[in-house]
Amino acid sequence: MSADQITTVAELMQESGVAFGTSGARGLVSAMTDRVCHGYTAGFLGYLAEEGEFAPGGRVALAGDLRPSTPRILAACAQAIRAMGGQPEFCGYVPTPTLALHAFAQAIPSLMVTGSHIPDDRNGIKFYRPHGEVLKSDEAGMSRQEVRFAGHAFDAAGMARNRVPLPAITAIEAPYLRRYRDWFGAGALAGLRLGVYQHSAVGRDLLVAILEALGAAVVTLGRAERFVPVDTEAVREEDIVLARQWTREFGLDAIASTDGDSDRPLLCDHKGEWLRGDVLGVLCASALGADAVVTPVSSNSVLEATGAFPVTARTRIGSPYVIAEMAAQAKAGHRRVCGYEANGGFLLGSDIAEDGRCLGALPTRDAVLPIVAVLAAARPGRLADMVAALPPRVTFSERIADFPTADSQALIACLTAGSQAEQLARLSRYFGALAGEAQAIDRTDGLRVRFARGDIIHLRPSGNAPELRCYTEASSGARAQLLNAEALAVVQGPLSRAMRARDRVG
Repeated sequence: MSADQITTVAELMQESGVAFGTSGARGLVSAMTDRVCHGYTAGFLGYLAEEGEFAPGGRVALAGDLRPSTPRILAACAQAIRAMGGQPEFCGYVPTPTLALHAFAQAIPSLMVTGSHIPDDRNGIKFYRPHGEVLKSDEAGMSRQEVRFAGHAFDAAGMARNRVPLPAITAIEAPYLRRYRDWFGAGALAGLRLGVYQHSAVGRDLLVAILEALGAAVVTLGRAERFVPVDTEAVREEDIVLARQWTREFGLDAIASTDGDSDRPLLCDHKGEWLRGDVLGVLCASALGADAVVTPVSSNSVLEATGAFPVTARTRIGSPYVIAEMAAQAKAGHRRVCGYEANGGFLLGSDIAEDGRCLGALPTRDAVLPIVAVLAAARPGRLADMVAALPPRVTFSERIADFPTADSQALIACLTAGSQAEQLARLSRYFGALAGEAQAIDRTDGLRVRFARGDIIHLRPSGNAPELRCYTEASSGARAQLLNAEALAVVQGPLSRAMRARDRVG
């Protein structure tokens, strides 16, 4: 047997290219080897041990999504838990918020193997402390942890010994269902005929059970055996067509769906028009009577335009930033604190008590709460009427795939060089023909620019994939979509040529 090897998580990151994403690690499946997944998990538990949140003999809950690589990664994580003296508690293939609700109630660490919405050539591990997500402030502590690898730890026989049992049904789904049935009531959705677009979402059957428990008649749609990368921020054209077809064919009041790990919602109206996640977030916050709402800078400005909320706050993109700000708002004395992201994931930052019932805080992305809260609030009218009553601000997002992160960062640096006046002049030169003069710049996350005609263009390197995202906001959906296409054409045309010319001169 070869000698043990010792390395740090930071060295593993450098060696593999698997980096921290939102509350965990994410990368190509080919790079997320058993050794890398073991190392990240051991580093996570080592850090929690320093913080007094994990000790030998302690339980660690783990679950996963339905992508093909997930069982192998779960086995590597379970092996690391045992190597650190812990007891892996496999909770099945369940939604991320279902795992979080269970682990928070038990006050134990947990991890979710999921790549969320991204294609199945990638995967990830999302880490939870006993009472909340791993935040950005935790990453340094995890990165410096030393990890010991025993010789031949990852041969076939060794991994087979650590393969996690795979029960078909787990007990942790029941409390998640009761959470919504008890708060909204068994008849909250009575009279509604709802579709559930199941595809390969890990919560596809649980979502059906919840909607039926609330009184809805449910039609299941589009169940897939292969993984489907449904991105709630960039809905695929085929899903747009399917929604319109299904609502007509089955006479549906709405269709509900989620992304791969079922923490981001998709909801369309009776016409088959998918709601933007940030619009869904505003409607959900209103239905809950929130007095403080937190959302990233990329979300639609309809939040402020409604004038419905005493306090609103903007953060960088990513649930850890939203969670940190929600905690600050709760500490400041606000009683109904919530947050949401442009992808629709909704976070409840404080308990909400009403008429002897309590909806407990769940400070991680959740797909079910916004779906149910908004559908219940819309009755007996139409979901489309709620959307139409909002101020006319519409967001559209698209991305340039296979756009290296370094190129995205160089593009932002090019546009923001020099004084503010120089930046505004440069942005007006490139984008002024599309939206008028650039008037205000927000560098909270990426580059968000407001133009004279009221339009917004927001360019941002993706945090978990080699993509450049473009968010545009305007007074109509058609205008936002056209502006997005035109802005990306500028990025791929004049701006890219200018950057290449600058590199040649340099």
